[in-house]
Amino acid sequence: MARFRIAVIPGDGIGPEVINSTRHVLDAVGQKFNHDFKYEELLAGGIAIDTTGEPLPASTLETCKNSDALLLGAVGGPQWDTLPGHMRPEKALLGLRSGLGLYANLRPAILYPPLASACPLHPATASRGIDMVFVRELTGGIYFGDRGRREGKNGPEAYDTETYSVMEIERIARMGFELARSRRKKLTSVDKANILESSRLWREIIIKLHAEYPDVALDHLYVDNASMQLILRPDSFDVVVTSNMFGDILSDEAAMITGSIGMLPSASLGQPGCPGMYEPIHGSAPDIAGQDKANPLATILSGAMMLRLAFGLPTEADAVEQAVNQVLSAGYRTVDIMDKSGSADGLKLVGTREMSNLVAAAISKGAQ
Repeated sequence: MARFRIAVIPGDGIGPEVINSTRHVLDAVGQKFNHDFKYEELLAGGIAIDTTGEPLPASTLETCKNSDALLLGAVGGPQWDTLPGHMRPEKALLGLRSGLGLYANLRPAILYPPLASACPLHPATASRGIDMVFVRELTGGIYFGDRGRREGKNGPEAYDTETYSVMEIERIARMGFELARSRRKKLTSVDKANILESSRLWREIIIKLHAEYPDVALDHLYVDNASMQLILRPDSFDVVVTSNMFGDILSDEAAMITGSIGMLPSASLGQPGCPGMYEPIHGSAPDIAGQDKANPLATILSGAMMLRLAFGLPTEADAVEQAVNQVLSAGYRTVDIMDKSGSADGLKLVGTREMSNLVAAAISKGAQ
């Protein structure tokens, strides 16, 4: 029996609901394939502020460092929006990324065939399929640059600074090239090199590194053009590598064209041997918290990424992904992935708990 230690941060809003769903699914995997998942629940985000006075207690970070992987729900909510920046719940995410050395965020965006009607794009576009992965740089750029407020010539002003080093660009680009090599051998680099000096360096390093990967086709898009092409021809993308802020925005756009932001998982990775963080890309959705309406599939699919990337269990990860597709093919939907046309023919609306029960049951019944 293989044993794995998972640090769990339910967080705020719908976080505890989607985390409970994912633990239920992981337990079904453990029973099916004879694995033992040990969970240690930790505080971070708004609930940590209320309980300990800080968004990321030192004990939480230390426990995460000593775990095999970290599973996170969501953080934040309107009740903490007026706090100063260093005390906001989101500061916990930045602290976890920097504290664990998680410099690469992988965000697969897949339009599952049963969800074609939930895609807001033209049916002819949706029918061509969507299957891409964003490789987002996670610990550099404007989110970690110098910032502050000062007196300017027009009065008080605020500033945030975008900074990237050659090392930071090289390591995220290399991960993008390696991933593209394992997929359809196409890498798109997104920048704003016509305006930003940091993007000019970004493009220079990407072009230089391409010489080591001649089997991978490389193209470059300005971020504004990339946002348009995601709508016009999403099937043309394979692996997209980009900066922290651009990746944050574009992957949310990709989430919506694949049916719902409630469908996109993510993995944040660092150096080999360091625990990764697995989380949905959606927020805490406080407006539906506690109502059994949240879509747990993004978190469940993040659990599948954890099985594959952190624990080296590809068969088990495949079982989770196949179970999700099976449940969707059977017509089960949370409210966010109902047919965008308003049709409910053949679809069955379910809540958070029932969706996770269905996925867990499909895993239990599947072939080993």
